[in-house]
Amino acid sequence: MRVIFLQDVKGKGKKGEVKEVPTGYAQNFLLKKNLAKEATSQAIGELKGKQKSEEKHQAEILAEAKATKVELEKEETRVQFTEKVGPDGRTFGSVTAKKIAEELQKQFGIKVDKRHIELDHPIRAIGLIEVPVKLHKEVTADIKLAIKEV
Repeated sequence: MRVIFLQDVKGKGKKGEVKEVPTGYAQNFLLKKNLAKEATSQAIGELKGKQKSEEKHQAEILAEAKATKVELEKEETRVQFTEKVGPDGRTFGSVTAKKIAEELQKQFGIKVDKRHIELDHPIRAIGLIEVPVKLHKEVTADIKLAIKEV
């Protein structure tokens, strides 16, 4: 029996795959647990339509990530921070991924998720710093920071 998998089934198939499986297995397990549905011509047509719209959606996300990368790589896109500095040259506060994302949105209107900013530890130094950000699984960029003393 041909079925379309609605979820990943270990050892049998991945979500969206159309496969031939034993009839008993399909009727007694896959269909009853809503892990798959019968592969009728209508169901296959729906699946192809969903896959096409998903591809289009992914292409739009990729294009948006590339546009954001272009904005971040402009020389004038440098996020400004002013921090109080102690006698040892380290800042009192630290610049975190959350602060970077907020300032980027406030200063340039560029929206970046703070979880995508790859910051090993909060920044506690002054100067010019570049921080990598993963905008998409295929697109990475650098956010330029200028941290100055108050």
